[in-house]
Amino acid sequence: MGNLEEKASKFAISAHSRINQLRKYSQQPYDVHLRAVARLVASVGSNEPLIAAAWLHDTVEDTPATFEDLEREFGTEVTELVKQLTDVSKPSDGNRAARKAIDRQHLAGASPGAKTVKLADLIDNCEDICRNDSRFGRLFLLEMQSLLEVLADGDKKLYGKAVETVMNCSKKINQETALQEKVTENTLQLFRSAFPKKLLPGQRGIRLFTDAFAARDLQEPLLSFDAKSLENPEFGRTFAANKIIGIRRNGVVTGYFNGDDFHFRSSPEERKFDSRQVVDLEASLTDVIHVLTHFNSCFVSLDGTVVGVISREGMENPVVRMWLFGIITMIEMLAVNLIRQKCPDNNDWKETLSSGRLEKATRLKAERERRGLTTDLLDCLQFSDKIQLLLKDPAFLEGSGFPSSGAAKRALKDLESLRDDLAHGQDITRHDWVPILRLAQRIEHLCGN
Repeated sequence: MGNLEEKASKFAISAHSRINQLRKYSQQPYDVHLRAVARLVASVGSNEPLIAAAWLHDTVEDTPATFEDLEREFGTEVTELVKQLTDVSKPSDGNRAARKAIDRQHLAGASPGAKTVKLADLIDNCEDICRNDSRFGRLFLLEMQSLLEVLADGDKKLYGKAVETVMNCSKKINQETALQEKVTENTLQLFRSAFPKKLLPGQRGIRLFTDAFAARDLQEPLLSFDAKSLENPEFGRTFAANKIIGIRRNGVVTGYFNGDDFHFRSSPEERKFDSRQVVDLEASLTDVIHVLTHFNSCFVSLDGTVVGVISREGMENPVVRMWLFGIITMIEMLAVNLIRQKCPDNNDWKETLSSGRLEKATRLKAERERRGLTTDLLDCLQFSDKIQLLLKDPAFLEGSGFPSSGAAKRALKDLESLRDDLAHGQDITRHDWVPILRLAQRIEHLCGN
C-alpha cells in the first residue's frame, strides 16, 4: 500500500467510524465496503490517486468532511475524482427518479478513472443489496442498468463484472416466491394507510414550517474586492482565517478566496464557484444543509450573481436552531398521533415499557394535573419512549425505510442527541452535523419527495 493510499484509508476509516456508520444490512463497520471498492479498483491497476479516491468516495456525502478538507489533505487530483463521484442533486430537485437522472447526467461527464471507481462501488453495493433486500434490489438493479449506459469509459474488466453482477442478481431476485412479495406488500400497505394519509395534517404542518425559512434568512453579505486588489502583495494578510472574500470583475463577483488560503500560500489561486455550492435566495434549508455537507461554504445568488454566503458555522443561527427543534417537536406530535391510532387504549402499550419509564411518566402526569393541566399518560412519556413505541410496530419499521430495529435505534439516539444539544444551547455543527443531515433527508422523505 502506497503512502497516498494508506493515508486515504486511515482518513476514510476514521471519518466513517467517528459517526458510527455501519453497512445498512450486515451492520458491519462501513470500511468493509470501502475496502471492497478499493480492492476492486486496485485489481485492475496501480493508479494510487484512483485507489485513494475509492477509499474516499463516500466521505463527503456521509461524514462531516468537505471537499475543502480533502483538498487540504490529498490535493486537487484526488479531490476532483471524489467530486465526480459525489451526487450533485439537491433535495428540492424532486423525487428519487428525478434526482437520480440529474446524478446520472453528472456521472456521464466524469473521467474514465472516476467511472472505474463507480463501477467498483456499484458491484459491491449491488451484491449486498440484492442479497439482503430483494424489494429495493429490483429498483437498484434498474438504476444500476441505467448508470451502466454512461460508464462504458471505465475499466473494461470491471464494466464486464458489473454487467455480470446485474445479470446474476436479477436471476436471484426473480426466483423469489410470490408469497414473500405479497407479505412485504401487505406490510407496506399497513404503513401507507396508517401513516401518510391519516397524518396528512401533520405532514402539511412540517411542510409549512420548512417553507417558512430559506437561504435568505441565513446569508451574510459576501465581502468582495475588485480583482485589481490582487496586485497588491499585502492583499489578504489582513483577513482572518476562514473568512470568505469575493473577487469582482467589471462589477460582478466571479470567484473567491478562503481567508486561510493566504495563510498557507502567499499567492493563492482564485477559486471559481462550483455550481453545486450555489443556491438562490429562496432555497430551502434542506438544500443549504445539503450543500454544506459537501462544502465549507454555501453561496447565495440573486439573478445569477453571488451576493451572500452561508458557512457551516452559520448554521448555529437561532433561525436554524428554531427550525430544527420545531421539526423534532412536530415529529414527536406525529408519533403521538400514530400511537393513539394504533393503540387507542393506553394498556395496549404500557406493558412494552419498563416500570421505571412508566413511573417517570406517571409522576409527570400527576404534576401536570396538580397544576390544572389536561393531559394523558402518553403525552407524559419521554421523547425517546414515544419513538421506541413506534419502532416496535413492524409496519412502521418496514415503511419508514430503516433496514432493522438496530439502525432505527441508532437514528433515534442521534435525534435525541441533537434535541438535547438544541435544548441546552450546545454547539450543533461540530457534534451533530450528521444527525442534522439525516433529519433534513427524513423531512424531504416525509413530505413526499
